[in-house]
Amino acid sequence: MSCILGACPQDVRHPRTHSGGNKLDSISVNKFRDNIRTFVEEVVSGHHPLKVTRRSGEAFVVIGAEDWEREQETLFVLQNNSLMQQISASLATHVNRNGYTPTAGEIDEIIRI
Repeated sequence: MSCILGACPQDVRHPRTHSGGNKLDSISVNKFRDNIRTFVEEVVSGHHPLKVTRRSGEAFVVIGAEDWEREQETLFVLQNNSLMQQISASLATHVNRNGYTPTAGEIDEIIRI
């Protein structure tokens, strides 16, 4: 991932290019305030949330709306036992290769949608 105009604000680390893991990147609220436009653009375009810490130790996370909605949908599915059972059953059917095989006409209909 590249930073805005090829330059990262100082002390910014991006998970995929710098730290190599899924650790949430963290900056001070002062650095965030001083470079808010750049940080918001990085969060939204790079799909990497950013933890902003206050002097008191409290923190908040900046995350793009699209990413937030995706996370909420994932949580909904994971917390829904019925959906998780359907996913598990579907996976077992797929692994055992004993699921329903659509006809050529059904596949054509699906593709046209």
